[in-house]
Amino acid sequence: MERGGARGFLPPFAHFATQAIHAGQEPEQWRSAAVVPPIFLSTTFKQRAPGQHAGYEYSRSGNPTRNCLEKAVAVLDGAKYCLAYASGLAATLNITHLLKAGDTIICMDDVYGGTNRYFRNVAMKMGLNVVFVDCTKTQCLEAAITPETKLVWIETPTNPTLKVIDIQACADVVHKHKDVLLVVDNTFMSAYFQRPLSLGADICMYSATKYMNGHSDVVMGLVSVNCDDLYERLKFLQNSLGAVPSAFDCYMCNRGLKTLQIRMKQHFHNALAVARFLESDSRVEKVIFPGLPSHPQHELIKRQCTGCPGMVTFYIKGNLKHAATFLKNLKVFALAESLGGYESLAEHPAIMTHSSVPKEDREALGISDTLIRLSVGLEDEEDLLEDLDQALKAAFADHEA
Repeated sequence: MERGGARGFLPPFAHFATQAIHAGQEPEQWRSAAVVPPIFLSTTFKQRAPGQHAGYEYSRSGNPTRNCLEKAVAVLDGAKYCLAYASGLAATLNITHLLKAGDTIICMDDVYGGTNRYFRNVAMKMGLNVVFVDCTKTQCLEAAITPETKLVWIETPTNPTLKVIDIQACADVVHKHKDVLLVVDNTFMSAYFQRPLSLGADICMYSATKYMNGHSDVVMGLVSVNCDDLYERLKFLQNSLGAVPSAFDCYMCNRGLKTLQIRMKQHFHNALAVARFLESDSRVEKVIFPGLPSHPQHELIKRQCTGCPGMVTFYIKGNLKHAATFLKNLKVFALAESLGGYESLAEHPAIMTHSSVPKEDREALGISDTLIRLSVGLEDEEDLLEDLDQALKAAFADHEA
């Protein structure tokens, strides 16, 4: 990692750290001139006269603490607007409510298990059509679009197999068709490493539970847009559906943003070290990390991103027993779902995060019994590598005996 950024990647977004600390946080907005935005727990606000309020009337409709967070994230995303939600899936729900029964969603075939489950088991039962397509191939995306298509949903890198999608190329395909929206789930990259709106996306969304908050203590979703009309529609839905975060959670996420830049740099550093270690290990079948030259879309991610997050996926040699033994013997990495916190986590997608994806689909996507997903945290590099090494030794103890 060079001082100016990661070698070969896009240069860092200008003024990112300064904006993360100051955007939306102006002390002058408070009578007390508090440097740190207060937590407004009040659910209601006094009006000067009937219908005459000072910008807030009820905390579902708007809250000063939430407003500070939304302003900050909008700036970091290079967006005009941001809206906060109670979870990443709450953000997905609100976006989907832009559509009506009979409309079609095209979704990347390799996505977060909760997104897959929501589209298959909820949205489709509400009258929406959902088709799953490999959007790494723009010709497949183009072929899938019909007059009923109203929304294309991609995440890049994908969860859990870390495929990288060309956002600009997808935007060019999607926007040849009137009234079709392109949504990019930017959860894995965070605003620090990737700005989907600048690459042609209409909507950038996050599970802010992950890197944007970064401390594994908040469940939240975020949506950023530039279009005035789209913002007004989403703002109406945010209030009408009511899936909003608490003021305390907004305060926590707002605080997490202040260290986003330095956290993401260290995640990248540690993940690259882990990926290189695993790639050189004879007990590992294959490593998937976009920051490695061996990744099939390595050049693409360098063109559209400023770096890579701490997500590393690999196939351990052997079978499910080897994978389970490896995971049970980890000491620094915790065996747990979720990702993007300061602590390192490891999980088994086929059994844990992606168990709701139909088995035949998992197998087609490569989510096998030997696939392991790591969320590499901020611990000391040598401790992470030693932990992986000892767990691999335990997994293959019979071979080494």
